[in-house]
Amino acid sequence: MRLTSIYLLLLLYCCRSVAQGWTLQRCMCYAVEHNHEVRQAELELDSYRAAKTGAVGRFLPSVEAGVGVQYNFGRAIDPETNGYTNVSTFYNGYSLSASLPVFDGFSRLHALRAARASELMGQSALRQRQNRAALDVMQAYTNVAYYEGMVRMAGDRVQETSLLLRQTHLLEEVGRKSAADVAQIESQQAEADYELTRQKNLFSSAMLELKKAMGYPLNDSLSLDFIPTVGTFQSHGGNVLVPRWEYSTGLDLSPELQQARHRMTVSRHEWHQARAALFPSLSLSAGLNTTYHKQLHTETAASFRSQLAGNMGQYIGVSLSIPLFNRLQTLSGIRKAKNNYKIACEEYQQQRLELEKLSREAWQDWQGYLKQTEQMIHKVDADSLAYQLARRQFEEGLSTAIDLHATSSQLLRSKATLLQCRLMVMVKEILVRYYNGEQIWTE
Repeated sequence: MRLTSIYLLLLLYCCRSVAQGWTLQRCMCYAVEHNHEVRQAELELDSYRAAKTGAVGRFLPSVEAGVGVQYNFGRAIDPETNGYTNVSTFYNGYSLSASLPVFDGFSRLHALRAARASELMGQSALRQRQNRAALDVMQAYTNVAYYEGMVRMAGDRVQETSLLLRQTHLLEEVGRKSAADVAQIESQQAEADYELTRQKNLFSSAMLELKKAMGYPLNDSLSLDFIPTVGTFQSHGGNVLVPRWEYSTGLDLSPELQQARHRMTVSRHEWHQARAALFPSLSLSAGLNTTYHKQLHTETAASFRSQLAGNMGQYIGVSLSIPLFNRLQTLSGIRKAKNNYKIACEEYQQQRLELEKLSREAWQDWQGYLKQTEQMIHKVDADSLAYQLARRQFEEGLSTAIDLHATSSQLLRSKATLLQCRLMVMVKEILVRYYNGEQIWTE
């Protein structure tokens, strides 16, 4: 009996979890996991890590082993006497060699540092694409929330016009309203039905766009759980958000700026790596080799083991390469690498200026929409009172259906504007926190 109760509680919990809709955070996380651009960034990051592994491997010696087999027919050199012979022979050689670059103008060092910076750049690019996917979902989610509210308001207006039409018919029967008034209310009802249909179509289109931004199957249903429009996130520094440009290092938290800075570091090390071609290079090499040979159709050859030991040879060498002239290819490569570094520096400064501009715009828009929301709340209250008075006057015959339609349309526009302002407050608040370096989605 106790196990049955536990199973029922688990079933109710699961049903409740399934019944709960998708919040904005859940939609963002789903988009980050299924976005194609994010997956491309992950593969690019893996390529950067592979390049760093290759740069580390350049500091290790290279080892090679070789085996050769050769049959000589006719005139050839006898391996024992180094003279010519016409006897067919079998030749077998083994070799093992190793080489290690000692000095290359610090080319390998700069290549390793460039590879490390490339990996950091790949991580920043991945975070940027994840944030971009989350921001796209936020915009699509906001559009769905807006049209959902418009559908709800259009449905309320359809109910009000239907009720008003029945009241007008009753007033017509008692002689307080004319047929023209009934026709005007019927026209308003048709307009309300049309607006409801239009808003439903816009809601369906917005939902389709949200599924596309999330990478969600378009044929599957998606139930949303709309979040509050104000105070969505908690600030780490208190209730008051301070613009990021107030901090000296605030902009450095942005993945876009981090990516530009790492790209500048990569270009600088590539420039130094190109200059390393002007220096001489020094390398060490060592190896072992041995051979086995036998004249065919004879039984006088030494054994395989004894020949391998007796013919064993070792060598060690030092190689110095001094660049003299390569048709100005080195100088042109250095010049292009230096220009790429300067271009990366200009892109970094441009990206920093652009981010500061976007941060200021988001802050100003957020403050503006907060004030507009307060103003629209008072306007909606005033328009609601005006509509109620106009409807009472219409019922008493003191106003026409045209006046009632004007006040009703004004109230609907005010409610739509208020809904839009509240949603934009949410969007701009998230953008302000994003530009302040806060995480807008949870992993």
